Amino acid sequence: MIKVNANWELNNCCNHEQVVFLVTVAVCTVVILALWRTVLLTPFKLVTVFLHEASHAIACKLTCGHCEAVSNGASGKVEGIQVHADEGGTTQTRGGIYWLILPAGYLGSSFWGMVLILASTNLLTARIAAGCFVAALLVVLCVAKNWTLRGLCIGFVLFLGVIWVLQETTKIRILRYIILFIGVMNSLFSVYDIYDDLISRRVHSSDAEKFAEVCPCPCNGVGWGVIWGFISFLFLCGAMYLGLKLAASLQPPTLFPYAP
Repeated sequence: MIKVNANWELNNCCNHEQVVFLVTVAVCTVVILALWRTVLLTPFKLVTVFLHEASHAIACKLTCGHCEAVSNGASGKVEGIQVHADEGGTTQTRGGIYWLILPAGYLGSSFWGMVLILASTNLLTARIAAGCFVAALLVVLCVAKNWTLRGLCIGFVLFLGVIWVLQETTKIRILRYIILFIGVMNSLFSVYDIYDDLISRRVHSSDAEKFAEVCPCPCNGVGWGVIWGFISFLFLCGAMYLGLKLAASLQPPTLFPYAP
């Protein structure tokens, strides 16, 4: 019998790499908050909406069923995904397990934010994350039902392509900065979106309200919004903790600062 002892303790924090990781995340957070209501962040907000809707679609594909439904969340055949300029979106599907598909949007986008933050700590994983992100954008481009989403997919494919070329051919090596920024933006916007859509106001067509209708638990949509918001915040905390663990275990030039 093989016994594996995983060390989850964060000892001797913080060394140089961990400090740089924390400072970089803090700078991204300040920039995001400072530009929150400007058009400069709109494309990145729409990326979060895209990941929200894509998470619904992924949950649908993973939970094949026979019922049919169309909603803001969705309920497995994916018939179409839309991202709107007002930072809203829809996923139209058939089949799947409805009570698993509904929370997948908000929680899924928080999860992907955590994944991108962790991927940014290493050039190889940042390349993999960028490649997977581009592949996902190209797949969604094929099922996109409106030009806002099509334009978002094409725009970010070109944007990441340019960043990748600069990373590989020039001294402008910012791929990991971009992946980290998208991850932090996604994590923050997911938590804010849950508060704005599900907690501060009751929208009867929201994913949480629909989930409250199908879930036997005695909890309304606002209650589920609070629960989902707490889980999303845990994803953000987990990203910071695991990021610090990676920063402690990897050495430059593998980790921060970003220039090899």
